[in-house]
Formats: sequence, structure tokens, C-alpha cells
Amino acid sequence: MKLIVTGGLGFIGSAVVRHFAARPEHTVLNIDKCTYAGNPASVISVSDLPNYSLAQADIVDGPAMHKLVADFAPDAILHLAAESHVDRSIDGPGEFIQTNVVGTFSMLQAARDYWSKLPEKRRAAFRFVHVSTDEVFGSLGDSGAFTETTPYQPSSPYSSSKAGSDHLARAWHHTYEMPVIVTNCSNNYGPYQFPEKLIPLVSLKCMAGEPIPVYGRGDNVRDWLFVEDHVSALERVLERGVPGETYNIGGECELSNLEVVKTICSIVDDLKPVGTPREELIEFVTDRPGHDFRYAMNIEKIRRELDWQPAENFSSGIEKTVRWYMQNTGWWQAIMDGSYRLERLGVA
Repeated sequence: MKLIVTGGLGFIGSAVVRHFAARPEHTVLNIDKCTYAGNPASVISVSDLPNYSLAQADIVDGPAMHKLVADFAPDAILHLAAESHVDRSIDGPGEFIQTNVVGTFSMLQAARDYWSKLPEKRRAAFRFVHVSTDEVFGSLGDSGAFTETTPYQPSSPYSSSKAGSDHLARAWHHTYEMPVIVTNCSNNYGPYQFPEKLIPLVSLKCMAGEPIPVYGRGDNVRDWLFVEDHVSALERVLERGVPGETYNIGGECELSNLEVVKTICSIVDDLKPVGTPREELIEFVTDRPGHDFRYAMNIEKIRRELDWQPAENFSSGIEKTVRWYMQNTGWWQAIMDGSYRLERLGVA
């Protein structure tokens, strides 16, 4: 398969790139703007392979996307490029509208122009998979879970921009019959995640013996999905997904933020004991503006129709993740030496 991955230097995108480019039967073109969260070191294991190439380009640039898609002639596009951090969207929402809404429009247009000119057999086989988030559904109470038909109720600039991009993707299928599939995933974690996100942030704070900020009382609940499970789900969607359909992807692992933080503290205590429990570093801070209380994903549809379910449980996945950050200081230290120093963002 010839596969375009947008945002393939980011956290989830780089996991997708590493997975497919490691298989010589696939050819992968990675389109990435190389923003603060795009790290070439995340794909170094495949960067020298003959079946991998990187195009540094902005998905908002329509003419550039038309040329890249037409020249590469893909069998499928996995569209992951996005501004993704809620706190940054609070500080600067404009960039999220540009990348997530305008950029998705640009990719859909480039793909439609290319797809419409394909021979009939290749037109039928082509797929455009738009990768999105559970945050578009808004916030849940103490019970229930999001399904593929849950009404959208986004509550942050980030989730609103992703909701807009989801609607565009579905419209291009409905209006132009382009074979688009939408996926909505829960919170991802794993190696190579930019340290502004909760799990790497807490891991690095623990290792450094620095105060660990927890929003509010740490009661907010998320469903946690190991990134490699997400990649396997996307592969299954490419193989068996039905155009026009939406698939929820989740880890079936609901935990409060405080539970996650305490688990990381315990793992670091075991791997790098210092005498004083790291839990004592926890500091409760003013909550994020508009912080959604709870997300949970019902994944019965993808389990039933595509025969997929998560393979990793949180206990094993979080230990693998924390160990990775402890063993790969060079990867995150380069980020710390640059523009991000674990400071709090999104205080509005």
C-alpha cells in the first residue's frame, strides 16, 4: 500500500509511520509542518528506509497538498495532522482553526481532486481516514459512554475545531461520495508523546523531584488508550472499514487524573527510589477553564464490525511508558532545551 500520513512527526502520527514504514511492502509519505510537537527523532528508526519519505509542508497550503497527493499517488490517506493540546487552544485558538478546520478542508480537496481521476478499481479501493477525538462529544456525567451517534457538544477551542473538521470529512463523503471514514479516539498515551500532556509531564516531574500540578481535585475522568493499540485500530479501519462510517476507538480504561498521577508516582518510586514517596510532590492547582468532567468510549461497533479490541491494559502500558521516558532522556531533553520547559499553559 502507498500511504500518506499527515502529522507523522507527532505523537500518534509517528507511531503510525513507524508501524507501516517498518514493513517493506508499504511505501509511506509523511507530510508534517514540523511544528513544536513534530519531532524527527520520533521516526528515526525508519527515516533512512527506502520506502519512507518526509515532506515538510503545511496542510493549510492547498496547492502544495494537491501536488504532493497527485505526485505520490496514494492508495490511502491517514489524516492525523492537528493542533491537539487543549491548554494551547485556550491561549491561541486561531492556530487551531487554521490547522484543524482549514487544513482538513485543504486535505479533503486535494484528495477529492486526486481520487476523482483514478481508474474505477482504484477509486473503489481508495480510503481517506480522518482521525479525531472523543472530546467533540463534550462532557459526560458519572455514567454512560459516547457512541458513534452521540450528538456533538464540544466545549474547548480545540474540540470545537476538531468537531468542525469531522463535519467536513463526513460532508465530503455525503456530497461527493468520496470514501471517507471518521474515527474518534480516547486519550492516547505511550512513548514519544510531547511532554505538555499529562502522562509524560507527570513522569518527568516525578523523575526531577519537582512539584506535580493536578487540576482541581484530580477528579476528571478519561478513557486511556495505548498508542500502539490505536495504530492497530487504524490499520483495521483501513483494511475493513466501510466508507461513510464512524468508529469509536478506546482503551476501555477509565481512570481519574489523580489515579493516573498516583500510579506514575508509584512506578517511579519503584524504578528510582529516593526515600520520600513522589505522591508528596502532588500540588492541586486552579482547574483548567471549561474542563470537561468525564469522557468514556463505547467501542462495541468496532469490536463487532471490524473485530478489533485493545490489547494493552493500563497497568502494563503505563509501566512501559514510564520506563521509556526514563530510558530515553535524550529524546525529551532536546525538547526541554528548546521551547517548552514543562510550564503550565492555558490559564486564560
